[in-house]
Amino acid sequence: MSEPAFHTDLAPEISYGGYLRLDLLLAAQQPRSQHHDEMLFIIQHQTAELWMKLMVHELSAAIERVRRDQLDACFKILARVKHIQWQLFDQWSVLETLTPTEYVQFRDVLGPASGLQSFQFRALSFLIGAKEPALLEVHRHDATVHAWLTRLLNAPALYDEFLRHLARRGLPVPAECVERDWSVPYARHDGVVQVLKTIYDAPEKWWDAYEMCEKLVDIEEYFQLFRFRHVLTVERAIGFKRGTGGTSGVDFLRRRIDQRLFPELIEVRTLIEKA
Repeated sequence: MSEPAFHTDLAPEISYGGYLRLDLLLAAQQPRSQHHDEMLFIIQHQTAELWMKLMVHELSAAIERVRRDQLDACFKILARVKHIQWQLFDQWSVLETLTPTEYVQFRDVLGPASGLQSFQFRALSFLIGAKEPALLEVHRHDATVHAWLTRLLNAPALYDEFLRHLARRGLPVPAECVERDWSVPYARHDGVVQVLKTIYDAPEKWWDAYEMCEKLVDIEEYFQLFRFRHVLTVERAIGFKRGTGGTSGVDFLRRRIDQRLFPELIEVRTLIEKA
């Protein structure tokens, strides 16, 4: 049923499709085989890249807020990131409808293309502290992307900036956690455990820092859930074949599941007791 107020005289640039650039978006699916299920494979990964673009946008904003000592302004941002992470986790279920018999019919058309080469996943990994300098080499073929990722690799990640923030507030964060080689993965420190215990022992005094700690735990948990679901999805699709990007496949992915981003935020829970 129509209404007389509907806008029907629309130029492309002011229409729904024009605003969203659907001409570009919907033309971006270009299967290389005739197999029906390749469309699913392409759209699955393109959708993931769109969500990752938003995550990079949000995490960059969160880091900037922490640098300005504006923890409260981070909370909604990081809550949104958690929901995006859930979308990425949940959408694996769609790809899991692709059976190994179906996938093998077009897997060869990927050539060396692999999710390992996702520069946006690499960017968000660097932003949350999953620093792996060796993987930067995968992006050397694109000078612009390589330069951007190099900057992120050598900059403090979200947890680094949080610890620097706590130090500015007078908490005894160890000096080696405040200034260090940011390209190296973060290593747990006994001193940081004690700083976090101070916060968890008096949440009413350190409320914004206490809330930030819990938001960071959310981010790490959902990041690990995404990685775990990724492993299971790859395992059921290709078993123990090598990855198209040259990795060992499932084994390569499994080794990353136990990587801790914010180790003291879990360890401090062991020390928390009833007041």
